Amino acid sequence: MHRYSPRDILVLAGIALLFLWQLAPGLLGDPRRLLVFAGAIILAITVHEFSHALAAHLLGDHTPASMGRLTLNPLAHLDPMGTVLLFIAQFGWGKPVQFNPYNLRINPAVGSAAVSFAGPLSNILLAMLLTLVARYTITPGPLEREILSAAIRINIGLAAFNLLPIPPLDGFGVLEGVLPRQFGRVLEPLRAYGPFILLALVFLPSLGGPNVIGALMGPILGAITTLVRGV
Repeated sequence: MHRYSPRDILVLAGIALLFLWQLAPGLLGDPRRLLVFAGAIILAITVHEFSHALAAHLLGDHTPASMGRLTLNPLAHLDPMGTVLLFIAQFGWGKPVQFNPYNLRINPAVGSAAVSFAGPLSNILLAMLLTLVARYTITPGPLEREILSAAIRINIGLAAFNLLPIPPLDGFGVLEGVLPRQFGRVLEPLRAYGPFILLALVFLPSLGGPNVIGALMGPILGAITTLVRGV
């Protein structure tokens, strides 16, 4: 099972270009900040994709392991286009983890939902761990605080964005898996149009329209942030 198709990657590239247009001038003028941001993104994406692979492996499908994805080596998870845009647009994505839901030891729909949820969950747990490090270890210096703060914010943001119930994001896979089968079949055709819907919603505020993505992400982002700060 491919989590992203080539068309999905093109849509995500369009989203990355929007981030470039809106955010790049300030970051490109500060090389240190750019490196901190890139390092935090690489960490978040690596953990995210590894967790998809680990979840599939633990549930009985060894496809990710056979493809070398059951590792925390960033080189196994970074997508070439996503990595390039990481440095020029401060927005990137990982190489899709392929798995076969029919190899899973549990119901394929529920198993697929679990594999989908593993990525965002790993980013939430990593944000919690980094918060504990910042709060209870030796007092970090300014650079260390900046790195920890960037990593926490990026992991929270990546988790919240991926939990949106819009294909090709993980939230849609979770939604399909937990809904009754008849509802899942109704939602399945959205996969063909979801990337375009996602792209349109991301660009809508720049064209003077409502910020639908912000409205959808707001409660998720708030809930995750509250959870992380409460550890």
